[in-house]
Amino acid sequence: MRKRILLLGSGELGKELTISLQRLGQYVIAVDSYSGAPAMQVAQESEVVNMLSGDALDALIDRHKPDIIVPEIEAIRTEHLYKYEQNGIFVVPSAKAVNYTMNRKAIRDLAAKDLGVRTAPYLYATDYTSFQNAVIEIGMPCVVKPLMSSSGKGQSVIKKKEDIEGAWNYALEGSRGDLMEVIVEGFVNFDYEITLLTVTQNNGETLFCPPIGHRQERGDYQESWQPILMDPEHLIEAQQMAQRVTMALTGSGIWGVEFFITNDGAYFSELSPRPHDTGMVTLAGTQNLSEFELHARAILGFPINEIVLEKKGASAVILANEDKDTFPTFSGIEEALIIPNSDIRIFGKPSTRKYRRMGVALISGNEEVQILVDKAKEIAKTIKVN
Repeated sequence: MRKRILLLGSGELGKELTISLQRLGQYVIAVDSYSGAPAMQVAQESEVVNMLSGDALDALIDRHKPDIIVPEIEAIRTEHLYKYEQNGIFVVPSAKAVNYTMNRKAIRDLAAKDLGVRTAPYLYATDYTSFQNAVIEIGMPCVVKPLMSSSGKGQSVIKKKEDIEGAWNYALEGSRGDLMEVIVEGFVNFDYEITLLTVTQNNGETLFCPPIGHRQERGDYQESWQPILMDPEHLIEAQQMAQRVTMALTGSGIWGVEFFITNDGAYFSELSPRPHDTGMVTLAGTQNLSEFELHARAILGFPINEIVLEKKGASAVILANEDKDTFPTFSGIEEALIIPNSDIRIFGKPSTRKYRRMGVALISGNEEVQILVDKAKEIAKTIKVN
């Protein structure tokens, strides 16, 4: 059962997944566009490759001959995954899923037009004139996102006419890959956002983790907590939507499905075919299996019988404050870990930039969730990136 697993993208999520896979006896080759990426530090082998080059990807596959390919980032020449899948390599969760979800246009049209899932109104734009027209038609406020990006890069909210040009330029700057197209979404007046971690299995039923609440800033998550209390009917609706979309995309693994929750119910927002950053709260031991352990088991076809909430938990990000090319140091860890039930993960990124996520603070307990969130923020604030 020892598989050669090629991990395309080696950030902090890939690092935790690599550890989970190795605990199950697997062999991981970690790949990224820069050396010293977090997952490279724990994998058996590593490669620095431009994954937007189809030729470079083909050479990588020929060199390592993996049994399984696990894409962990958006900046990949994803159309090549179909070829690898046809040649007998298992692409996680499937080549179709990766291609659709790496591009907001494909996944949004699948959900809204093909499956009839409720979403915010939206339009696309490929040049500034069509972008201005889309903003006028959707109305303000509206949300602008590149079709391909990660961690909130390039996302902004247009509230007035003067914001339009800046939003267009920022979206293009934040776009990953060579796709210069944006989506303009109507602003959903939501009560809160959730991530619904959804696990699909080749030989088992679809399972759902208890819903995770989160807060975003600059398009990236700042704190997350599990569980978030919500109307049971809205949760069931979100689960049905998540199952409908993941079944259409096919494959096995964990999916981070994001929803806006309003008085009217759930609105599908986005979907990632891999562990989700807000799901790092599961590293606090909130569940019987973390999102990374769930993903590893689903990838390998090992049975997952149930997902059980064992305690409440919260996470808060540890951010860098400046740009530095040198490996960072951290202070305040001893003081932070004095707080009962606290824990941290330092990702090991070799350089910093302002607001870059360098670690995560974790806490669990039986207190009210908001108290845990405040404590997680306190832990994160105590740790300084130097």
